[in-house]
Amino acid sequence: MPLSTMSEVLGSGRAVCAFNAVPLEVAEGIVAGAEAAGVPVVLQLSENAVRFHGGLGPVGAGFLGVARDAGVPVVVHLDHATEEDLVFEAIRAGFTSVMYDGAHHEYADNAARTRAVVQRAHQSGVWVEAELGRIGGKG
Repeated sequence: MPLSTMSEVLGSGRAVCAFNAVPLEVAEGIVAGAEAAGVPVVLQLSENAVRFHGGLGPVGAGFLGVARDAGVPVVVHLDHATEEDLVFEAIRAGFTSVMYDGAHHEYADNAARTRAVVQRAHQSGVWVEAELGRIGGKG
């Protein structure tokens, strides 16, 4: 099955779960559960998980492979990336959804950076979620 887009998954008319995974085995388990339930799913890889693996390359390719081999629609989403370069790397790799978190910048700078991310992502048909404000609770 080709990699799904957020439009396809959200257009299913039902709630869609999104799960963060760190090792590939967890990603495989998430997709196996979605297949067993016959529902689409969003498979998320966070910036922290990318750091854990030492970079996006191999782990990103693994997540994308799991999604492509799935029997249900699967979106591969980069979650809470604070570095634009990582967002752009994910887009080049084939992720169909990204989350740019520029909350650590002043609002005007964050909005400008987010706008640039959105423009570049949309050129590739990639959805963007953004953190324009601040959410408390994390140190």
